[in-house]
Amino acid sequence: MNKGGSLGLLAQQLRAGKCVFSAWCGIGEPILAEMLVREGFDTAVLDMQHGAYDYARAHLGISHISLAGKSAIVRIPVGDFAEVSRLLDAGAAGIIAPMINSVEDARTFAAFAKYPPLGERSWGPARALTLSGMNATDYFQSANDFTRAIAMIETREAMAALDDILAVPGIDGIFIGPSDLSIALTNGRTVDPMASEVLGALDHIVARAKAHNKFSGIFTFSGKVARDMAARGFNLCSISNDTGLLRQAGALELAAARA
Repeated sequence: MNKGGSLGLLAQQLRAGKCVFSAWCGIGEPILAEMLVREGFDTAVLDMQHGAYDYARAHLGISHISLAGKSAIVRIPVGDFAEVSRLLDAGAAGIIAPMINSVEDARTFAAFAKYPPLGERSWGPARALTLSGMNATDYFQSANDFTRAIAMIETREAMAALDDILAVPGIDGIFIGPSDLSIALTNGRTVDPMASEVLGALDHIVARAKAHNKFSGIFTFSGKVARDMAARGFNLCSISNDTGLLRQAGALELAAARA
């Protein structure tokens, strides 16, 4: 097994070059995240920003996902950097931080996500040690390398500071929130993740991430769009969310029953 067990799997997958396809979970029931990764998703994001996950549910969800042999990613609420270290201690393999709009935001995020000398993460990875199968010394020496700090790019300010954010030590990659980015790039005219303004920015985003030797990810609403985004060069693509998948499957089966 790779270094860090399931905790190290995400970094290994991203380095392998093939796109990592993620489930996105907001309902707040950890068993749903486990079910999705057991169906073949490479990882799952537990959403604390817009979803029903709190710290206790995220902690449990990380364990469920790890039980299925996969890595867990958690999206924290805006600016809640204190949760970063706690979630990494709980065994998260990656943290997505929304609304990273400046170098200062990125540096603060990285400081909580990485151990010294790269950052200022404090020591206390009780659950992470168990899930990684490592002793304390090996975990401390390796954690910065296999836990991923992922900055969300979703505003005009973030786009303007993209290269500077990517250059911050400890930021491992970026993640595009296309709905918020569409609001920003259309000056509040619409919320449309497939808006021409968003699609027009994607190649630039992917190219700048590659130039900094870092990965890029994006939220998508369907498998087809995820496939298209992978073809554009994105390394991490989420596919819909648990609510959307349940509604879609329910509607399809009910329509078949009533046909």
